[in-house]
Amino acid sequence: MRGKKGVPHLDPDDPPRRRANQRPGHGNWDKDRPPVCGVVGRASGQVRLTVVEHPDSATLQKVVRRATWPMATVHTDEWQGYDCLPKMGRDHATVCHAAGEWARDDDGDGIREVHNKTLEGLWTGLRNFLRPFRGVNKKDLYQYVAIFEWG
Repeated sequence: MRGKKGVPHLDPDDPPRRRANQRPGHGNWDKDRPPVCGVVGRASGQVRLTVVEHPDSATLQKVVRRATWPMATVHTDEWQGYDCLPKMGRDHATVCHAAGEWARDDDGDGIREVHNKTLEGLWTGLRNFLRPFRGVNKKDLYQYVAIFEWG
């Protein structure tokens, strides 16, 4: 069954289309799905977006170190790549999406301080910004991301 929306692609001899039914997992430069790392300052509103080759701990450390001050609190989900943050001198608060947790109120004042909705909303905006271009060359992606970040 080729071309049916919502039908899983099960035939290994019939590879998935290039722009749809992509294999699960994190993208990387070699898979033609370069990841974009992002940091948003909640108090400052500043945005830092970086196109990287591989979404690993070493790359993440460089991005966070450039975009944050020591002792800053970094809010993330529970992906293991973020485990390096406390060693870098950053406080780390997480939400567990797998357990259905999207935001958490740690101090009991009724305000859910621990969440990463700000950055997740930014990814939606970036996708919507890139959609009219109907595919961007990975070598030029950083320029499109810079224009979006500037806006």
